[in-house]
Amino acid sequence: MVSDRGGLRLMPVVGLPEVQAGDDLGRLIYVALLASDLHPVESDILVVTHKIVAKAEGRVMDLSTVEPSEFSRRFAAQWDKDPRQVEVVLRESVRIVRMDRGIIISETKHGLICANAGVDRSNVAGSDQVCLLPQDPDASARRIADTFRMLSGCVVPVVISDTFGRAWREGLTNVAIGVAGIRPIRSYIGMLDTQGRPLRVTALAIADELAAAAELVMGKVDRVPAALVRGYEAEVGEGSARELIRLPVLDMFR
Repeated sequence: MVSDRGGLRLMPVVGLPEVQAGDDLGRLIYVALLASDLHPVESDILVVTHKIVAKAEGRVMDLSTVEPSEFSRRFAAQWDKDPRQVEVVLRESVRIVRMDRGIIISETKHGLICANAGVDRSNVAGSDQVCLLPQDPDASARRIADTFRMLSGCVVPVVISDTFGRAWREGLTNVAIGVAGIRPIRSYIGMLDTQGRPLRVTALAIADELAAAAELVMGKVDRVPAALVRGYEAEVGEGSARELIRLPVLDMFR
């Protein structure tokens, strides 16, 4: 896929095996790229879905081991939910933002605000298995980036993505929950627009935009959990996805 300016390519990583706990994910992705005759270069950015990261890190929970609380049972019974999964969602949350109509919007231990604390069953084998978010997505991204540097000799920044809903808008989009090797935000504050006016608040969430762009060639049911973005000149640096989380004092919707 090429942008209108002719400079951006989105290349799906195909042929990855089913990821198991303990797998070296960076190596698996690198081998799959070479098998497709795709050779990483210095300016590439790798986007990886959080699901395979979580699987490789053993962040899959067997619901048969979960004893739900009475609160979880009541909520689940009211909305026809699995009380064990409700219990896991509550355990993975540090703050409940909203519980209504069977939906739990909560703040995770990472500071992310999302549906069900990122706990879900999609693309997970077994009817009683749920996938949790990685413990530290930034650290996960760094490990994959380190493996790519060791195997290819190239510095390839990594973005770990997840699918989020958005207030006031229908549909889902991918966002960055882990970042390594790039600055996740590009600030234009202090620069002049095309009419010579100074920009005062414009700062683009580059890592989120890269995650969303990569989703266009990954999909949800195509077994393509990673993609290379080529042609985008990101600002290299020790970035963190936590920089994308708005401080509570600046959050007008709390």
